[in-house]
Amino acid sequence: MALEIKQSLKLSQQLVMTPQLQQAIKLLQLNRMELQELVTQEMVENPVLEEILEGEGPVEGSDPEAEQLRDEQASAEEREPAPDSEDFNWDSYLEEFHGSQTPSTSLHDIDEELPSFENVLTKTTSLEEHLIWQLSMVELQEEEKKLGRLIIGNLSEDGYLNASLEDLARDCSIELEDAEEVLKMIHHFDPLGVASRDLQECLRIQARFLENRDPWVDLIIQNHLQDLEKRNYTAIARKLELPLEKILQTTRVILALEPRPGRSFYSNDTHYITPDIYVHKVSGEFVVALNEDGMPKLRISPYYKSILAEQKNPNQATKEYVQEKLRSALWLIRSIHNRQKTIYKVTEALVKRQQDFFEKGIQHLKPMILKDVAMDIGMHESTISRVTTNKYVHTPVGIFELKYFFNSSIQTTDGGSEVASEAVKQKIRQMIQKENPKNPLSDQKIVTLLRLDHINIARRTVAKYREALGILSSSRRKKVL
Repeated sequence: MALEIKQSLKLSQQLVMTPQLQQAIKLLQLNRMELQELVTQEMVENPVLEEILEGEGPVEGSDPEAEQLRDEQASAEEREPAPDSEDFNWDSYLEEFHGSQTPSTSLHDIDEELPSFENVLTKTTSLEEHLIWQLSMVELQEEEKKLGRLIIGNLSEDGYLNASLEDLARDCSIELEDAEEVLKMIHHFDPLGVASRDLQECLRIQARFLENRDPWVDLIIQNHLQDLEKRNYTAIARKLELPLEKILQTTRVILALEPRPGRSFYSNDTHYITPDIYVHKVSGEFVVALNEDGMPKLRISPYYKSILAEQKNPNQATKEYVQEKLRSALWLIRSIHNRQKTIYKVTEALVKRQQDFFEKGIQHLKPMILKDVAMDIGMHESTISRVTTNKYVHTPVGIFELKYFFNSSIQTTDGGSEVASEAVKQKIRQMIQKENPKNPLSDQKIVTLLRLDHINIARRTVAKYREALGILSSSRRKKVL
């Protein structure tokens, strides 16, 4: 077969991810704290960037031309001159984008509670540090201490051993019997039962140290833990041939034990969320305002503009350096402006679609998907997804992540409007909060009650929502005591 060379034309479309476009996409995904860190880092690396300090430079909203620029951002990109041309007009290049800020006033008068003094200054002791300190107080061989440190280093947050004792003993060249003795010693450390391999072992260790030790306690833990978990006290009484009252009395002792020894060492520091945007009700209408407190307002340094203005024939290397930094700085300013503008537009669309939610609360949340808001503001769904990630809004009914408002719908039986899945979860939570502890609602009973409210939902869906809410099944919620 003969080979030959041919020329052909082919037309295709291709998306080129320039560094500037990648930066713009990255800015959309950053939360408020990450954005502040990025801006601070850029100001260190780019000398052309400068922060507008309070009382100097253009104030947001005071320049009509700047306001017009914000509304005509797309056309401004088309008017941008080519920086590579020899007769490049630096003055117009800088003036066109100078002072571009976000389309909303910041709320400097909002009082934000600061973290408590204890959360700022105190340092809590971790479970690992507490156990290592106790281990150092015990006389052991070096290999045994090494094994003890390995055991402590392989504990979960709840205080359970996550590794195989055989593997840890092998790593320390210790016989399994000796390793068991080291583990038993750690079991008796504070908190009692730490480093247990399962719940049964943890409870049995604690039961041995009870002041008034009851043999029935250990027997129930050892042989009837599954029935105890299901609160099937009648079955336990039948199997042990004991009165139900005796089983209930013994069960009270077991329930007083700690199933998670490491619980007391959990970090209790409060995690504060600073919202990216606020929704306030003013004169009967909802007003959207961006939170720009603490966010540096950027501009181009006039010093670098004067470098080129004062020199008729600037050094080519100087010109290229300043030109590169100017491009980077202007693109960052514009990307931040677009990010804030997009958050503002998305929140406005949410407010328009979720008026009942902002007025009355979670139960009035309407089903909504990314496509709905994307069509409202003329953007792609992927942009909406990025801009709502890790962004929080302060509303009259609480602080919510922007993604919270996007949820699936559930059909109603009366042919009316659909119900949001989050609203159904809220109904389930309220039903369970009001139930009789001695006769908790089963998933099927919840289905029946929801249908009385014209909500058509399957039992498996109720179970899924209940688990998502962190609520136990009816058998495990039942309280006989």
